[in-house]
Amino acid sequence: MGKRVRLFSADFWVKAVAYFIIAFFALCCLYPLIMVLSVSFSDNTEVMKYGYSAIPQNFSTETYLYLFAHSGTRILRSYGVTIGITIVGTAASMLITSMIAFAISIRDLKYRNVIAYICNFTIIFSAGLIPWYYVCVNWYHMTDTYAGLILPSVFSVWNMFLMRTYFEAVPASLYESAKIDGASYFQIYWKIALPLCKTAMLTVGLMYALCYWNDWWNALMFINDRDKFPLQYFLYNILSNVNAISSGRIPSGAAANLKLPAETVKMAVTVITIGPVIFLYPFIQKYFVDGIMTGAVKE
Repeated sequence: MGKRVRLFSADFWVKAVAYFIIAFFALCCLYPLIMVLSVSFSDNTEVMKYGYSAIPQNFSTETYLYLFAHSGTRILRSYGVTIGITIVGTAASMLITSMIAFAISIRDLKYRNVIAYICNFTIIFSAGLIPWYYVCVNWYHMTDTYAGLILPSVFSVWNMFLMRTYFEAVPASLYESAKIDGASYFQIYWKIALPLCKTAMLTVGLMYALCYWNDWWNALMFINDRDKFPLQYFLYNILSNVNAISSGRIPSGAAANLKLPAETVKMAVTVITIGPVIFLYPFIQKYFVDGIMTGAVKE
């Protein structure tokens, strides 16, 4: 007789406990998102009276109607601005970051360590906000331009050093073989290094894309034209106005008698801003996880 199979072996219980812990942790992470979505579809009066809940209280779309009726076309325009600067900014950032990372990864590069030291120096020390603003406005004239939304965030030293580790993992013999065959450094970068580091490109590209999508600071610093407001900063202005009216800081008059969904509008704004990211992330999650693991595990 063969050995009887144990249905509830030690491995089974280890896996069961591991899956239970992971599922519990996932629910803990998902619960705030469910609550945000629920409150955004709740009646503001009920939320003020009973607090937040994972189940909509007196289901209402009043908040979304207020947001889109109050400034529907401007929200769509802000979406367009944000999508545009995210695409252009991410592409420019990836090109600049990957080229510098590739150059520093070449051990034969003259002054390689000096360049890396200068880049690293900027992480530790900075001139401060006022010199940065002066340079951007008076030297590069970024006021009320889309360049003011892209260029200040176009290069991250941390992302460059992260990407450099991937380029350094590529065997130097591949580069040497390509050079023997007559390939230039740009051809090596474009046809050999980038395809082999696709996972790193997607990982760092996601970081840049999220940075541009969530950015409102550059708009606060440089943009006065409402037609050029990105989504985050535009919704931030709406939320600030709603809070100001609801708190009574607006002088008496027509605005003083308005009853605005001050609590639910916060959650609706959150849903509007993170919605596209939530739908996009599942398609690139695989590459993001692979990139993190590739950078963490060394043979």
